[in-house]
Amino acid sequence: MKVGKISEAALQRSVLKQLKNRREEILFCGAVGEDCAAMKLSEGEVCVFSSNPITGSGKIQGTLAIYSAVNNLAASGAEAVGVLITAMLPENFKESRLKELAEQIEEVCESFHIQVMGGHTEVTTAVKEPVFSVTAVGKAKEKELLRTGYAKANQDIVISKWIGMEGSVAIVAAKEKELLERFPKAMIDKIKEMLPKCCALPEAALAGKSGVSAMHDVSSGGIYGALYELSEAAGVGLEIDLRAIPIGQETVEICEYLGLNPYYLKSGGCMLMVCDHGQELVRILEKEGIHAAVIGRTTPENAKTILNEGEISYLERPKADELLKV
Repeated sequence: MKVGKISEAALQRSVLKQLKNRREEILFCGAVGEDCAAMKLSEGEVCVFSSNPITGSGKIQGTLAIYSAVNNLAASGAEAVGVLITAMLPENFKESRLKELAEQIEEVCESFHIQVMGGHTEVTTAVKEPVFSVTAVGKAKEKELLRTGYAKANQDIVISKWIGMEGSVAIVAAKEKELLERFPKAMIDKIKEMLPKCCALPEAALAGKSGVSAMHDVSSGGIYGALYELSEAAGVGLEIDLRAIPIGQETVEICEYLGLNPYYLKSGGCMLMVCDHGQELVRILEKEGIHAAVIGRTTPENAKTILNEGEISYLERPKADELLKV
């Protein structure tokens, strides 16, 4: 495609025609000649926003772009209503690929009844790979709104699913051919099947109804990054049992092969949940088929400790995500 804002014909043909899901809260949305969108709220509701960029996820970039943004909303106790997407594409990007990504985005949005409200699509020499920036727009009851900083001392920390899922899926999307030379196809296929689990909306909804104090999506920077951010936002210390943190064998093997630390690997789909009765929340989630585990507690002290079979270490400040090495 030519450098610059994509043509109206390409926009209509390969993007707008693919976006069909609608919500009654959206009064009007972005279109040709329309640069804004509007959403109505009911009495006692607040509007919640979250913005996330996604790069380097290959053929699943559209799916992960939506998951990443709406997971953040879910951690605030908000329901995603719509998304605004800015796509910056390299000069060699094909329109057929753009259409595929638009269809992918619509499929994910339709499954959660989210409307694409608008955005911007441009071909530019400033990027070598496609960059998708998604702003998710949601709504929440003001009384039910959550913040990461609402976590209190002496509460249980629960995590859903397994760390490193999003990173594992993205690595397979980028390096499937190489990995198949090293690992059995059944293992690679199992990692591909993790993709839908990279969405944390189901557990966030259940946790919100179960009286959690705070939630935090485990995304870029991995579980260690998310735990550090939780501690800093709430002004509490941490005592984490390393062996209690759930991680799939597939992720372990891929990380060992590529020399990556899975605890700093992108983990979208994992939700940190802080509450008074962690095991009770685990039972609620497991009853709905969502794996969960209590991995530690918040403490009144500032120390962020990691316990590993009697050995004590301390969380460092968040590092760059391990996925960047790939």
